[in-house]
Amino acid sequence: MRKVSLLMSTRVKFAPVEGAAALFTPAFCEYLTRLHEHLDARAHDLRQRRVAVLERALRQHVLPAHPPASEATVGAWRVPPMPDELKKPGIEISGPCSITSMFINALNPGPEGERAAGDLDDDEDSGGHRLIDTVRSANNRLAAVNRELSFVDRERNRSYSIADGELPFFMHRERGLHLDEPDVTVDGKPVNAALLGTALTLFYAGRAQAGRGQGIYFYLPKLEAAAETRWYRDLFDLSQTHLPFLGEATIRAIVLVESLPCVYEMEEMLYELGPYAAGLNAARWDLKASIFEFVMTDPDQVWPDRFGVDIKTTPFLANVFRRLVAICLKRGAVPIGGMATALPSPDPDINRAAAEAIRADKQWEAEQGFIRGWVAHIFHMKTAGDPFKKLIGSGWKPTAQMADPDNYPVAIKVPEGPVTVEGTRRNARMLIEYVEGWLGGRGAKGIDSLEGKPGIHPALMEDLATGRMSVAQIAQRIIHRARETRTGAEHDAALVKRLLGEELADILARRQGAETHARYRKAVKIAMRWIKNYTELNFRSLGAYSRAELDRIAAAPDAL
Repeated sequence: MRKVSLLMSTRVKFAPVEGAAALFTPAFCEYLTRLHEHLDARAHDLRQRRVAVLERALRQHVLPAHPPASEATVGAWRVPPMPDELKKPGIEISGPCSITSMFINALNPGPEGERAAGDLDDDEDSGGHRLIDTVRSANNRLAAVNRELSFVDRERNRSYSIADGELPFFMHRERGLHLDEPDVTVDGKPVNAALLGTALTLFYAGRAQAGRGQGIYFYLPKLEAAAETRWYRDLFDLSQTHLPFLGEATIRAIVLVESLPCVYEMEEMLYELGPYAAGLNAARWDLKASIFEFVMTDPDQVWPDRFGVDIKTTPFLANVFRRLVAICLKRGAVPIGGMATALPSPDPDINRAAAEAIRADKQWEAEQGFIRGWVAHIFHMKTAGDPFKKLIGSGWKPTAQMADPDNYPVAIKVPEGPVTVEGTRRNARMLIEYVEGWLGGRGAKGIDSLEGKPGIHPALMEDLATGRMSVAQIAQRIIHRARETRTGAEHDAALVKRLLGEELADILARRQGAETHARYRKAVKIAMRWIKNYTELNFRSLGAYSRAELDRIAAAPDAL
Protein backbone atom coordinates (compact mmCIF):
# COMPACT_ATOMS: atom_id res chain seq x y z
CA MET A 1 0.00 0.00 0.00
CA ARG A 2 2.87 2.36 0.74
CA LYS A 3 4.23 1.89 -2.81
CA VAL A 4 0.78 2.53 -4.28
CA SER A 5 0.39 5.72 -2.22
CA LEU A 6 3.77 7.02 -3.32
CA LEU A 7 2.94 6.27 -6.95
CA MET A 8 -0.38 8.06 -6.67
CA SER A 9 1.24 11.06 -5.00
CA THR A 10 3.62 11.51 -7.92
CA ARG A 11 0.60 11.87 -10.22
CA VAL A 12 -0.77 14.73 -8.11
CA LYS A 13 0.81 18.16 -8.47
CA PHE A 14 -0.17 21.19 -6.43
CA ALA A 15 0.97 24.77 -6.12
CA PRO A 16 3.15 25.25 -3.03
CA VAL A 17 0.76 27.55 -1.18
CA GLU A 18 1.12 27.85 2.58
CA GLY A 19 -0.24 24.77 4.36
CA ALA A 20 -0.74 22.62 1.25
CA ALA A 21 2.18 20.25 1.75
CA ALA A 22 0.82 19.06 5.09
CA LEU A 23 -2.52 18.20 3.46
CA PHE A 24 -1.35 16.60 0.21
CA THR A 25 0.16 13.53 1.83
CA PRO A 26 0.68 10.30 -0.13
CA ALA A 27 -2.45 8.84 1.48
CA PHE A 28 -4.58 11.84 0.59
CA CYS A 29 -3.19 11.96 -2.94
CA GLU A 30 -4.08 8.30 -3.42
CA TYR A 31 -7.66 8.98 -2.29
CA LEU A 32 -7.92 12.11 -4.48
CA THR A 33 -6.59 10.25 -7.51
CA ARG A 34 -9.13 7.43 -7.07
CA LEU A 35 -11.96 9.96 -6.94
CA HIS A 36 -10.59 11.83 -9.95
CA GLU A 37 -10.37 8.61 -11.98
CA HIS A 38 -13.95 7.65 -11.18
CA LEU A 39 -15.68 11.03 -11.31
CA ASP A 40 -13.84 13.62 -13.40
CA ALA A 41 -15.06 12.52 -16.82
CA ARG A 42 -18.64 12.41 -15.54
CA ALA A 43 -18.32 15.93 -14.18
CA HIS A 44 -17.30 17.16 -17.64
CA ASP A 45 -20.23 15.32 -19.20
CA LEU A 46 -22.63 16.87 -16.70
CA ARG A 47 -21.29 20.32 -17.59
CA GLN A 48 -21.98 19.66 -21.26
CA ARG A 49 -25.54 18.68 -20.43
CA ARG A 50 -25.93 22.01 -18.65
CA VAL A 51 -24.74 23.88 -21.73
CA ALA A 52 -27.33 22.13 -23.90
CA VAL A 53 -30.19 23.09 -21.56
CA LEU A 54 -29.03 26.71 -21.39
CA GLU A 55 -28.53 27.01 -25.16
CA ARG A 56 -32.06 25.73 -25.76
CA ALA A 57 -33.37 28.51 -23.54
CA LEU A 58 -31.23 31.17 -25.17
CA ARG A 59 -31.74 30.12 -28.80
CA GLN A 60 -35.32 28.86 -28.70
CA HIS A 61 -36.72 30.55 -25.55
CA VAL A 62 -37.60 27.09 -24.22
CA LEU A 63 -37.07 27.04 -20.47
CA PRO A 64 -36.28 23.89 -18.45
CA ALA A 65 -39.24 21.71 -17.50
CA HIS A 66 -40.15 18.89 -15.14
CA PRO A 67 -38.85 15.44 -16.16
CA PRO A 68 -41.47 12.73 -16.80
CA ALA A 69 -43.11 11.19 -13.73
CA SER A 70 -40.93 8.56 -12.10
CA GLU A 71 -40.40 6.68 -8.86
CA ALA A 72 -38.80 9.88 -7.57
CA THR A 73 -42.06 11.79 -7.85
CA VAL A 74 -44.80 9.16 -7.51
CA GLY A 75 -43.16 6.59 -5.21
CA ALA A 76 -43.72 6.39 -1.45
CA TRP A 77 -40.05 6.79 -0.46
CA ARG A 78 -38.70 9.09 2.25
CA VAL A 79 -35.23 10.32 3.06
CA PRO A 80 -33.32 8.42 5.77
CA PRO A 81 -34.10 9.25 9.41
CA MET A 82 -32.93 12.79 10.10
CA PRO A 83 -30.19 13.45 12.68
CA ASP A 84 -31.71 15.35 15.60
CA GLU A 85 -29.47 18.39 15.19
CA LEU A 86 -30.55 18.89 11.58
CA LYS A 87 -34.15 19.16 12.83
CA LYS A 88 -33.33 22.03 15.24
CA PRO A 89 -35.22 25.25 14.58
CA GLY A 90 -33.29 28.50 14.58
CA ILE A 91 -30.53 29.98 12.49
CA GLU A 92 -27.32 29.00 10.74
CA ILE A 93 -24.54 31.56 10.51
CA SER A 94 -22.63 31.75 7.26
CA GLY A 95 -19.19 32.99 6.34
CA PRO A 96 -15.86 32.14 4.73
CA CYS A 97 -14.03 29.57 6.83
CA SER A 98 -10.75 30.51 5.15
CA ILE A 99 -10.80 33.80 7.11
CA THR A 100 -9.96 32.50 10.56
CA SER A 101 -11.23 35.43 12.62
CA MET A 102 -14.63 35.37 10.90
CA PHE A 103 -14.89 31.60 11.28
CA ILE A 104 -14.18 31.79 15.02
CA ASN A 105 -16.71 34.61 15.49
CA ALA A 106 -19.33 32.52 13.71
CA LEU A 107 -18.75 29.60 16.07
CA ASN A 108 -19.03 31.76 19.20
CA PRO A 109 -22.09 33.21 20.95
CA GLY A 110 -23.66 36.43 19.69
CA PRO A 111 -24.31 39.57 21.76
CA GLU A 112 -27.20 37.90 23.63
CA GLY A 113 -25.01 34.95 24.64
CA GLU A 114 -26.58 32.43 22.25
CA ARG A 115 -24.84 30.43 19.57
CA ALA A 116 -26.31 29.66 16.17
CA ALA A 117 -27.82 26.21 15.72
CA GLY A 118 -25.51 25.54 12.78
CA ASP A 119 -22.45 27.02 11.12
CA LEU A 120 -22.24 27.21 7.32
CA ASP A 121 -18.45 27.07 6.99
CA ASP A 122 -18.11 28.26 3.44
CA ASP A 123 -15.46 27.79 0.76
CA GLU A 124 -17.84 28.70 -2.06
CA ASP A 125 -19.49 32.04 -2.82
CA SER A 126 -18.07 33.88 0.19
CA GLY A 127 -14.62 32.32 -0.33
CA GLY A 128 -11.81 33.60 -2.50
CA HIS A 129 -11.88 30.72 -5.03
CA ARG A 130 -8.13 30.14 -4.83
CA LEU A 131 -6.18 27.10 -3.71
CA ILE A 132 -4.90 29.02 -0.70
CA ASP A 133 -8.51 29.60 0.39
CA THR A 134 -9.39 25.91 0.05
CA VAL A 135 -6.25 24.90 1.96
CA ARG A 136 -6.98 27.37 4.76
CA SER A 137 -10.56 26.16 4.88
CA ALA A 138 -9.45 22.54 5.26
CA ASN A 139 -6.99 23.38 8.02
CA ASN A 140 -9.43 25.68 9.83
CA ARG A 141 -12.26 23.15 9.72
CA LEU A 142 -10.06 20.47 11.23
CA ALA A 143 -8.87 22.82 13.96
CA ALA A 144 -12.43 23.95 14.67
CA VAL A 145 -13.73 20.39 15.05
CA ASN A 146 -10.89 19.73 17.48
CA ARG A 147 -11.59 23.06 19.25
CA GLU A 148 -8.03 24.17 18.59
CA LEU A 149 -8.74 27.06 16.23
CA SER A 150 -7.29 30.41 17.28
CA PHE A 151 -6.00 33.57 15.62
CA VAL A 152 -4.02 36.66 16.56
CA ASP A 153 -4.61 39.85 14.55
CA ARG A 154 -1.45 41.81 15.28
CA GLU A 155 -2.50 44.84 13.26
CA ARG A 156 -5.62 45.29 15.39
CA ASN A 157 -4.09 43.76 18.53
CA ARG A 158 -6.93 41.28 18.87
CA SER A 159 -6.97 37.59 19.74
CA TYR A 160 -9.64 35.12 18.68
CA SER A 161 -10.42 31.72 20.21
CA ILE A 162 -13.36 29.36 20.50
CA ALA A 163 -15.41 29.97 23.63
CA ASP A 164 -16.48 27.17 25.95
CA GLY A 165 -19.79 25.45 25.36
CA GLU A 166 -21.43 23.33 22.69
CA LEU A 167 -20.52 24.36 19.15
CA PRO A 168 -23.03 24.72 16.32
CA PHE A 169 -23.18 21.75 14.01
CA PHE A 170 -21.01 22.21 10.91
CA MET A 171 -22.50 22.57 7.42
CA HIS A 172 -19.63 22.40 4.94
CA ARG A 173 -20.00 24.12 1.57
CA GLU A 174 -17.41 23.54 -1.15
CA ARG A 175 -17.13 25.07 -4.59
CA GLY A 176 -19.46 23.71 -7.27
CA LEU A 177 -18.77 20.97 -9.80
CA HIS A 178 -18.82 23.54 -12.63
CA LEU A 179 -15.37 24.74 -11.49
CA ASP A 180 -11.87 23.28 -11.68
CA GLU A 181 -8.90 24.00 -9.41
CA PRO A 182 -6.06 24.80 -11.85
CA ASP A 183 -3.43 24.70 -9.11
CA VAL A 184 -4.06 21.00 -8.38
CA THR A 185 -3.68 18.45 -11.16
CA VAL A 186 -3.76 14.68 -11.62
CA ASP A 187 -1.68 13.52 -14.59
CA GLY A 188 -1.58 17.15 -15.70
CA LYS A 189 -5.38 17.64 -15.69
CA PRO A 190 -6.98 20.14 -13.27
CA VAL A 191 -8.95 18.55 -10.46
CA ASN A 192 -12.64 19.35 -10.15
CA ALA A 193 -13.03 22.00 -7.42
CA ALA A 194 -16.07 20.30 -5.83
CA LEU A 195 -14.22 17.00 -5.73
CA LEU A 196 -11.11 18.57 -4.20
CA GLY A 197 -12.95 20.50 -1.49
CA THR A 198 -15.19 17.59 -0.53
CA ALA A 199 -12.25 15.19 -0.45
CA LEU A 200 -10.20 17.48 1.81
CA THR A 201 -13.13 17.94 4.17
CA LEU A 202 -13.93 14.23 4.40
CA PHE A 203 -10.29 13.21 4.79
CA TYR A 204 -9.43 15.70 7.54
CA ALA A 205 -12.35 17.43 9.32
CA GLY A 206 -14.65 14.52 8.44
CA ARG A 207 -12.29 12.05 10.02
CA ALA A 208 -12.20 14.13 13.20
CA GLN A 209 -15.98 14.48 13.20
CA ALA A 210 -16.47 10.74 12.71
CA GLY A 211 -14.09 10.11 15.58
CA ARG A 212 -16.21 12.34 17.81
CA GLY A 213 -19.45 10.70 16.71
CA GLN A 214 -20.56 13.82 14.84
CA GLY A 215 -22.47 13.84 11.58
CA ILE A 216 -20.69 15.18 8.50
CA TYR A 217 -23.00 17.54 6.66
CA PHE A 218 -22.66 19.33 3.31
CA TYR A 219 -24.49 21.94 1.32
CA LEU A 220 -24.35 21.13 -2.40
CA PRO A 221 -24.21 24.33 -4.49
CA LYS A 222 -25.04 25.26 -8.09
CA LEU A 223 -26.72 21.95 -8.97
CA GLU A 224 -28.85 21.86 -12.12
CA ALA A 225 -29.92 18.22 -12.58
CA ALA A 226 -30.69 15.11 -10.55
CA ALA A 227 -27.81 13.34 -12.28
CA GLU A 228 -25.50 15.79 -10.55
CA THR A 229 -26.72 14.79 -7.10
CA ARG A 230 -26.07 11.19 -8.16
CA TRP A 231 -22.48 12.28 -8.83
CA TYR A 232 -22.22 13.44 -5.20
CA ARG A 233 -23.83 10.23 -3.99
CA ASP A 234 -21.16 8.25 -5.80
CA LEU A 235 -18.46 10.52 -4.38
CA PHE A 236 -19.72 9.80 -0.86
CA ASP A 237 -20.04 6.07 -1.61
CA LEU A 238 -16.46 5.90 -2.94
CA SER A 239 -15.19 7.84 0.06
CA GLN A 240 -16.86 5.55 2.59
CA THR A 241 -15.43 2.54 0.75
CA HIS A 242 -11.91 3.94 0.44
CA LEU A 243 -11.59 5.54 3.89
CA PRO A 244 -12.20 3.04 6.70
CA PHE A 245 -12.74 5.79 9.27
CA LEU A 246 -15.83 6.92 7.30
CA GLY A 247 -17.33 3.44 7.07
CA GLU A 248 -19.84 4.01 9.88
CA ALA A 249 -20.01 7.81 9.62
CA THR A 250 -23.25 9.70 9.11
CA ILE A 251 -22.95 11.80 5.95
CA ARG A 252 -25.85 13.98 4.85
CA ALA A 253 -26.29 16.67 2.19
CA ILE A 254 -28.70 19.53 1.56
CA VAL A 255 -29.23 20.74 -2.00
CA LEU A 256 -29.10 24.48 -2.61
CA VAL A 257 -31.99 25.34 -4.91
CA GLU A 258 -30.22 28.15 -6.73
CA SER A 259 -30.58 27.40 -10.43
CA LEU A 260 -33.67 27.47 -12.60
CA PRO A 261 -33.24 23.85 -13.81
CA CYS A 262 -32.94 22.70 -10.20
CA VAL A 263 -36.39 24.14 -9.44
CA TYR A 264 -37.91 21.52 -11.75
CA GLU A 265 -35.98 18.58 -10.28
CA MET A 266 -35.98 19.16 -6.52
CA GLU A 267 -37.75 15.91 -5.71
CA GLU A 268 -35.57 13.93 -8.13
CA MET A 269 -32.45 15.41 -6.54
CA LEU A 270 -33.39 14.22 -3.07
CA TYR A 271 -34.19 10.80 -4.51
CA GLU A 272 -30.84 10.49 -6.27
CA LEU A 273 -28.93 11.43 -3.10
CA GLY A 274 -30.37 8.27 -1.55
CA PRO A 275 -28.87 7.54 1.87
CA TYR A 276 -27.22 10.96 1.98
CA ALA A 277 -30.36 13.08 1.38
CA ALA A 278 -31.22 15.58 4.09
CA GLY A 279 -33.00 18.62 2.67
CA LEU A 280 -33.37 21.58 0.33
CA ASN A 281 -32.30 25.20 0.77
CA ALA A 282 -33.97 28.32 -0.68
CA ALA A 283 -30.98 30.11 -2.21
CA ARG A 284 -32.68 33.31 -3.33
CA TRP A 285 -29.89 35.38 -4.89
CA ASP A 286 -28.36 32.74 -7.12
CA LEU A 287 -31.81 31.61 -8.22
CA LYS A 288 -32.62 35.13 -9.41
CA ALA A 289 -29.26 35.29 -11.21
CA SER A 290 -29.94 31.93 -12.86
CA ILE A 291 -33.37 33.09 -14.03
CA PHE A 292 -31.75 36.17 -15.57
CA GLU A 293 -29.33 33.93 -17.47
CA PHE A 294 -31.99 31.58 -18.82
CA VAL A 295 -34.25 34.42 -20.05
CA MET A 296 -31.40 36.70 -21.16
CA THR A 297 -32.32 36.70 -24.85
CA ASP A 298 -36.09 36.97 -24.38
CA PRO A 299 -37.30 40.58 -24.86
CA ASP A 300 -40.51 39.75 -22.98
CA GLN A 301 -38.61 38.78 -19.82
CA VAL A 302 -36.83 42.03 -18.92
CA TRP A 303 -36.97 42.48 -15.16
CA PRO A 304 -37.58 45.63 -13.14
CA ASP A 305 -34.98 46.77 -10.62
CA ARG A 306 -34.02 43.60 -8.77
CA PHE A 307 -33.81 45.45 -5.44
CA GLY A 308 -37.60 45.70 -5.33
CA VAL A 309 -38.23 42.03 -6.18
CA ASP A 310 -39.02 40.54 -2.77
CA ILE A 311 -39.64 36.80 -2.52
CA LYS A 312 -42.47 37.41 -0.05
CA THR A 313 -44.43 39.69 -2.38
CA THR A 314 -43.57 38.12 -5.75
CA PRO A 315 -46.06 35.24 -6.07
CA PHE A 316 -44.24 33.07 -8.62
CA LEU A 317 -41.00 33.19 -6.62
CA ALA A 318 -42.82 32.58 -3.34
CA ASN A 319 -44.43 29.51 -4.88
CA VAL A 320 -41.04 28.11 -5.91
CA PHE A 321 -40.05 28.05 -2.27
CA ARG A 322 -43.44 26.87 -1.05
CA ARG A 323 -43.01 23.98 -3.45
CA LEU A 324 -39.56 23.36 -1.95
CA VAL A 325 -41.10 23.13 1.52
CA ALA A 326 -43.89 20.87 0.27
CA ILE A 327 -41.38 18.43 -1.22
CA CYS A 328 -39.43 18.37 2.04
CA LEU A 329 -42.59 17.76 4.07
CA LYS A 330 -43.67 15.00 1.68
CA ARG A 331 -40.30 13.25 1.82
CA GLY A 332 -39.25 13.81 5.45
CA ALA A 333 -36.47 16.26 4.55
CA VAL A 334 -35.59 19.60 6.16
CA PRO A 335 -36.40 22.90 4.38
CA ILE A 336 -33.85 25.66 5.02
CA GLY A 337 -34.62 29.31 4.26
CA GLY A 338 -32.61 32.20 2.89
CA MET A 339 -30.01 34.67 4.11
CA ALA A 340 -30.35 37.74 6.33
CA THR A 341 -27.43 39.86 5.14
CA ALA A 342 -27.65 43.09 7.17
CA LEU A 343 -24.50 44.09 9.04
CA PRO A 344 -24.38 46.00 12.34
CA SER A 345 -24.06 49.77 12.22
CA PRO A 346 -22.92 52.41 14.76
CA ASP A 347 -26.32 54.04 14.09
CA PRO A 348 -29.00 52.46 16.33
CA ASP A 349 -31.76 53.58 13.95
CA ILE A 350 -30.18 51.58 11.13
CA ASN A 351 -29.87 48.56 13.39
CA ARG A 352 -33.52 48.82 14.42
CA ALA A 353 -34.67 49.06 10.82
CA ALA A 354 -32.50 46.11 9.85
CA ALA A 355 -33.83 44.04 12.75
CA GLU A 356 -37.45 44.78 11.80
CA ALA A 357 -36.81 43.72 8.20
CA ILE A 358 -35.01 40.55 9.28
CA ARG A 359 -37.72 39.64 11.77
CA ALA A 360 -40.47 40.05 9.16
CA ASP A 361 -38.53 38.04 6.59
CA LYS A 362 -37.82 35.14 8.93
CA GLN A 363 -41.37 35.18 10.30
CA TRP A 364 -42.61 34.75 6.72
CA GLU A 365 -40.18 31.88 6.13
CA ALA A 366 -41.22 30.16 9.35
CA GLU A 367 -44.89 30.45 8.39
CA GLN A 368 -44.15 28.82 5.02
CA GLY A 369 -42.70 25.80 6.87
CA PHE A 370 -38.96 26.47 6.85
CA ILE A 371 -37.26 25.37 10.06
CA ARG A 372 -34.10 27.50 9.83
CA GLY A 373 -32.63 30.34 7.82
CA TRP A 374 -29.20 31.86 7.39
CA VAL A 375 -27.64 35.00 8.83
CA ALA A 376 -24.43 36.78 7.84
CA HIS A 377 -23.41 38.31 11.19
CA ILE A 378 -23.69 37.31 14.83
CA PHE A 379 -25.18 40.73 15.68
CA HIS A 380 -28.53 39.75 14.11
CA MET A 381 -28.38 36.05 14.99
CA LYS A 382 -31.05 36.02 17.68
CA THR A 383 -33.38 38.30 15.72
CA ALA A 384 -33.14 35.97 12.73
CA GLY A 385 -33.46 32.73 14.70
CA ASP A 386 -36.30 33.56 17.09
CA PRO A 387 -39.20 33.44 14.59
CA PHE A 388 -38.41 29.81 13.75
CA LYS A 389 -37.93 28.83 17.38
CA LYS A 390 -41.09 30.56 18.59
CA LEU A 391 -43.43 29.31 15.88
CA ILE A 392 -42.22 25.72 15.96
CA GLY A 393 -42.00 25.81 19.77
CA SER A 394 -45.65 26.90 19.95
CA GLY A 395 -46.71 23.55 18.54
CA TRP A 396 -47.62 24.98 15.13
CA LYS A 397 -47.66 22.39 12.35
CA PRO A 398 -47.77 22.80 8.56
CA THR A 399 -51.14 22.02 6.99
CA ALA A 400 -51.76 19.08 4.68
CA GLN A 401 -52.07 21.55 1.80
CA MET A 402 -48.53 22.83 2.49
CA ALA A 403 -47.18 19.30 2.02
CA ASP A 404 -48.56 18.87 -1.52
CA PRO A 405 -46.12 20.12 -4.21
CA ASP A 406 -48.93 20.16 -6.80
CA ASN A 407 -50.43 23.14 -4.98
CA TYR A 408 -47.41 25.21 -5.98
CA PRO A 409 -46.77 24.88 -9.73
CA VAL A 410 -43.65 26.44 -11.20
CA ALA A 411 -44.39 29.39 -13.50
CA ILE A 412 -41.61 31.84 -14.38
CA LYS A 413 -42.94 35.37 -14.89
CA VAL A 414 -41.72 38.96 -15.00
CA PRO A 415 -42.02 40.60 -11.56
CA GLU A 416 -43.93 43.84 -11.19
CA GLY A 417 -41.98 47.05 -10.75
CA PRO A 418 -40.19 49.85 -12.60
CA VAL A 419 -37.03 49.84 -14.69
CA THR A 420 -34.88 52.76 -13.51
CA VAL A 421 -31.47 54.12 -14.34
CA GLU A 422 -30.90 54.55 -10.62
CA GLY A 423 -31.46 50.82 -10.19
CA THR A 424 -28.80 50.19 -12.84
CA ARG A 425 -26.51 52.66 -11.07
CA ARG A 426 -26.98 50.76 -7.83
CA ASN A 427 -26.07 47.52 -9.56
CA ALA A 428 -22.98 49.22 -11.00
CA ARG A 429 -21.81 50.45 -7.61
CA MET A 430 -22.42 47.08 -6.00
CA LEU A 431 -20.40 45.45 -8.75
CA ILE A 432 -17.41 47.79 -8.36
CA GLU A 433 -17.38 47.28 -4.60
CA TYR A 434 -17.72 43.52 -4.89
CA VAL A 435 -14.93 43.04 -7.43
CA GLU A 436 -12.65 45.27 -5.34
CA GLY A 437 -13.18 42.91 -2.41
CA TRP A 438 -12.56 39.92 -4.67
CA LEU A 439 -9.22 41.38 -5.74
CA GLY A 440 -8.36 41.66 -2.05
CA GLY A 441 -8.97 37.92 -1.60
CA ARG A 442 -12.50 38.05 -0.21
CA GLY A 443 -15.53 36.41 -1.71
CA ALA A 444 -17.83 38.25 0.72
CA LYS A 445 -17.80 41.95 1.49
CA GLY A 446 -19.97 44.37 3.43
CA ILE A 447 -21.39 46.83 0.87
CA ASP A 448 -23.81 49.75 1.12
CA SER A 449 -24.89 50.22 -2.48
CA LEU A 450 -26.75 53.39 -1.41
CA GLU A 451 -23.73 54.89 0.36
CA GLY A 452 -23.99 58.66 0.68
CA LYS A 453 -27.69 58.75 -0.19
CA PRO A 454 -30.40 59.85 2.26
CA GLY A 455 -32.45 57.34 4.19
CA ILE A 456 -31.82 54.36 6.43
CA HIS A 457 -30.01 51.57 4.63
CA PRO A 458 -27.68 49.11 6.38
CA ALA A 459 -24.63 47.69 4.67
CA LEU A 460 -25.23 44.14 3.49
CA MET A 461 -22.83 41.20 3.37
CA GLU A 462 -22.67 40.54 -0.36
CA ASP A 463 -21.12 37.49 -1.98
CA LEU A 464 -20.57 36.15 -5.49
CA ALA A 465 -24.28 35.56 -6.04
CA THR A 466 -24.96 39.29 -5.69
CA GLY A 467 -22.20 40.16 -8.13
CA ARG A 468 -23.68 37.67 -10.57
CA MET A 469 -27.18 39.18 -10.18
CA SER A 470 -25.89 42.71 -10.75
CA VAL A 471 -23.95 41.75 -13.88
CA ALA A 472 -26.91 39.81 -15.28
CA GLN A 473 -29.41 42.62 -14.78
CA ILE A 474 -27.10 45.23 -16.33
CA ALA A 475 -26.38 42.96 -19.32
CA GLN A 476 -30.08 42.19 -19.85
CA ARG A 477 -30.84 45.91 -20.02
CA ILE A 478 -28.04 46.53 -22.53
CA ILE A 479 -29.09 43.60 -24.75
CA HIS A 480 -32.71 44.75 -24.96
CA ARG A 481 -31.99 48.49 -24.76
CA ALA A 482 -34.43 48.57 -21.87
CA ARG A 483 -36.12 51.91 -21.33
CA GLU A 484 -36.58 53.57 -17.97
CA THR A 485 -40.24 53.29 -17.00
CA ARG A 486 -40.69 56.98 -16.13
CA THR A 487 -38.48 58.87 -18.59
CA GLY A 488 -37.99 56.44 -21.45
CA ALA A 489 -34.19 56.74 -21.16
CA GLU A 490 -32.59 53.88 -23.07
CA HIS A 491 -29.95 51.55 -21.66
CA ASP A 492 -26.85 50.89 -23.71
CA ALA A 493 -23.16 50.20 -23.10
CA ALA A 494 -22.33 53.91 -23.09
CA LEU A 495 -24.85 54.61 -20.35
CA VAL A 496 -23.55 51.75 -18.22
CA LYS A 497 -19.94 52.84 -18.72
CA ARG A 498 -20.89 56.37 -17.63
CA LEU A 499 -22.60 55.05 -14.50
CA LEU A 500 -19.57 52.92 -13.64
CA GLY A 501 -17.31 55.97 -14.05
CA GLU A 502 -19.52 58.18 -11.89
CA GLU A 503 -19.77 55.59 -9.15
CA LEU A 504 -16.02 54.99 -9.25
CA ALA A 505 -15.39 58.73 -8.83
CA ASP A 506 -17.74 58.86 -5.83
CA ILE A 507 -16.14 55.81 -4.23
CA LEU A 508 -12.60 57.15 -4.68
CA ALA A 509 -13.63 60.44 -3.06
CA ARG A 510 -14.68 58.45 0.01
CA ARG A 511 -11.67 56.10 0.23
CA GLN A 512 -8.04 56.76 1.10
CA GLY A 513 -4.77 55.27 -0.17
CA ALA A 514 -3.11 54.88 -3.54
CA GLU A 515 -3.22 51.06 -3.35
CA THR A 516 -6.92 51.11 -2.56
CA HIS A 517 -7.63 53.49 -5.43
CA ALA A 518 -5.65 51.32 -7.84
CA ARG A 519 -7.64 48.25 -6.79
CA TYR A 520 -10.95 50.07 -7.40
CA ARG A 521 -9.83 51.20 -10.86
CA LYS A 522 -8.85 47.63 -11.65
CA ALA A 523 -12.24 46.46 -10.36
CA VAL A 524 -14.05 48.70 -12.86
CA LYS A 525 -12.08 47.24 -15.75
CA ILE A 526 -12.95 43.71 -14.66
CA ALA A 527 -16.59 44.69 -14.08
CA MET A 528 -16.82 45.98 -17.65
CA ARG A 529 -15.38 42.74 -19.01
CA TRP A 530 -17.80 40.70 -16.88
CA ILE A 531 -20.77 42.72 -18.17
CA LYS A 532 -19.53 42.47 -21.76
CA ASN A 533 -19.24 38.69 -21.39
CA TYR A 534 -22.86 38.47 -20.29
CA THR A 535 -24.06 40.58 -23.22
CA GLU A 536 -22.28 38.00 -25.42
CA LEU A 537 -24.08 35.18 -23.51
CA ASN A 538 -20.85 34.05 -21.86
CA PHE A 539 -21.92 33.45 -18.25
CA ARG A 540 -18.53 32.33 -16.97
CA SER A 541 -18.26 32.63 -13.20
CA LEU A 542 -15.85 35.14 -11.73
CA GLY A 543 -14.64 32.19 -9.68
CA ALA A 544 -13.39 30.52 -12.87
CA TYR A 545 -10.81 33.25 -13.55
CA SER A 546 -7.27 32.99 -12.28
CA ARG A 547 -5.68 36.09 -10.78
CA ALA A 548 -3.36 36.22 -13.81
CA GLU A 549 -6.38 36.33 -16.14
CA LEU A 550 -7.90 39.16 -14.12
CA ASP A 551 -4.61 41.06 -14.32
CA ARG A 552 -4.67 40.73 -18.10
CA ILE A 553 -8.26 41.97 -18.25
CA ALA A 554 -7.32 44.99 -16.13
CA ALA A 555 -4.40 45.79 -18.45
CA ALA A 556 -6.48 45.49 -21.65
CA PRO A 557 -8.59 48.23 -23.26
CA ASP A 558 -12.00 48.84 -21.71
CA ALA A 559 -14.50 46.14 -22.65
CA LEU A 560 -17.34 48.70 -22.84
